Amino acid sequence: MSTEGVNNGRRRFLVASTSAIGAVGAVGAAVPFVASWNPSAKAKAAGAPVRADISKLEPGQQMIVEWRGKPVWVVRRTKEALANLEKLNDKVADPNSEKDQQPSYIPKTAQRSLKPEIAVMTGICTHLGCSPTYRPEVAPADLGDDWLGGFFCPCHGSKFDLSGRVYAGVPAPTNLVIPPHSYEGDNVLVIGIDPEGAA
Repeated sequence: MSTEGVNNGRRRFLVASTSAIGAVGAVGAAVPFVASWNPSAKAKAAGAPVRADISKLEPGQQMIVEWRGKPVWVVRRTKEALANLEKLNDKVADPNSEKDQQPSYIPKTAQRSLKPEIAVMTGICTHLGCSPTYRPEVAPADLGDDWLGGFFCPCHGSKFDLSGRVYAGVPAPTNLVIPPHSYEGDNVLVIGIDPEGAA
């Protein structure tokens, strides 16, 4: 076969151009495919699990994750906050979480959590569905000297401690709900999936 009259430079250009266009096409086809692995808005609303990286959550900080269209609060409690929880047992209405507001694998202790320092709860008041505010400070002027940190509902004055336990004598009837959740390693919280082997 004769290669006379073949422009090698043009051939290399055409091969490179075709390869580049093919690569762009492959990426263009792959992006929607990979994106399809993420749960759709409809699936999230129906309860698809949501993962949250909690590695940068400092002691005393709160982050909010959306699951099933509701805010889920994740709080990394300080050692002082954990110690204060037991002091509130006589001030909260359901100190041992006897009412069904949490999965059965969550210990019925003052911490109400799989990891003592991490509190996970649905951020909706159990009275009329308002969203309480995070008030971690101790003894603020507007909440009194006996306030040791927690959540205050501005709608009707319900108060919850840093485990979501409702104070006695407020409009909210029950503790804040704890959603099903588990951990993947130390730093990934999975909301919507129970721990493996949970009853």
